[in-house]
Amino acid sequence: MENHQGHTALVTGASAGIGAAFARVFAQNGFDLVLTARRLTQLEALALEVEREHGVKAHVIVADLADPKAPQRIFDELEEEGITIDALVNNAGYGVPGLYRQVKWRTHRDFIQVLLTAPAHLVHLFEPGMTARGYGRIINVASLAGLAPPSAGHTLYGAVKAFMIRFSQAHALEHEGTGVHVTALCPGFTYSEFHDVSGARRIVGKLPKFMWMEADEVARQGFDAVMRGDPVYINGKVNRFIASISRYLPDWLTARITRAQSHKFRITDAKP
Repeated sequence: MENHQGHTALVTGASAGIGAAFARVFAQNGFDLVLTARRLTQLEALALEVEREHGVKAHVIVADLADPKAPQRIFDELEEEGITIDALVNNAGYGVPGLYRQVKWRTHRDFIQVLLTAPAHLVHLFEPGMTARGYGRIINVASLAGLAPPSAGHTLYGAVKAFMIRFSQAHALEHEGTGVHVTALCPGFTYSEFHDVSGARRIVGKLPKFMWMEADEVARQGFDAVMRGDPVYINGKVNRFIASISRYLPDWLTARITRAQSHKFRITDAKP
């Protein structure tokens, strides 16, 4: 195992699920941590856990990335504390159920801020320092949904994740030879709070177990992928198969398949 002592990783959405799993994986590999999310109690518990079990330092910042000022505030606080970020995991996210027209614009606006604008802003803030030091690791948690055909409901989710994939690929090309690696991680269905928050647990709970992965394994694979320098990594054989079908079958056929199956994992009648 490579020793990363002296390096620090910033993980957004670190209070649970894939974010907490990423925090543990980075700590296991010697990274100190900056953990940010909205829930202080969960962040403090995780910070104590990784400090006790792995002997790393963990700094907690409570922030709501729906606030456009949050990325700059996080950056400024770390600058004041003298904490240098060597790895960034843009993980914070959630789903918005329902048809696009049924959901209030403010809900869509906050969603775009959290899942698209804030990650792009954080990369813009921390990337120059990584480049200057000749070392950096950036993981943008995208989704299989960014590679699969669109479906009704959760309208912005796949579109935003597709953006994160292309965004990551472009940055990976920009950083060839600089010592900075950028990876778009594309998990499929993962055991976490995600579907509880979006209200889709009842629906997706009917999916077969072979389609699901544990958050710890998703994070471990993501860590290994960014260390290798993979621009895009799709978690799991099932998800890679689905992505391949989406890539090689004609659009009319994938659209028909998605339309017939999307009721199993998309909510179209919620009105948050």
